[in-house]
Amino acid sequence: MADHDPNRYAALIRRYFDACNEADYDKLVSCFTPDAVHYFPAGLPDIPWRGADTIARKWQWCVAELGSQWTIEKILVSHDSHEAVIEWTHWKSKLNTALRGDEWYVFDPETVRIKEIRAYYASPADKTVAINELVDFDYEGRGYHLEAKS
Repeated sequence: MADHDPNRYAALIRRYFDACNEADYDKLVSCFTPDAVHYFPAGLPDIPWRGADTIARKWQWCVAELGSQWTIEKILVSHDSHEAVIEWTHWKSKLNTALRGDEWYVFDPETVRIKEIRAYYASPADKTVAINELVDFDYEGRGYHLEAKS
């Protein structure tokens, strides 16, 4: 198993954001395991994004069509697991808007690549659904609470 080095994970996240801003397909793909998954809250088409190729192409589309650029506001990397969380801003210059949010990262320690991202937006709750959560994320299988404690 690869040594646990939080600095390598922080550097990978920064490299990933650089690749997003550059819309660099090869650089984007190289940040992910081939079977990586990027989960999102409801509201986007074709989610979650599955596979390094899909993730790279979707971000390229955002740069071309929305004028997307991203900034990292904060990065926190776990000292004892292969995970990190960040805060970011997604600037959409062609729409004159921005979106803020957080992402939870899970890394493959063998390849030091991203194998999962879970995005959370700083936005109003969707009142048309019973539970606001990520689309197609296995909350039960991951041990999350499925109801409030009595």
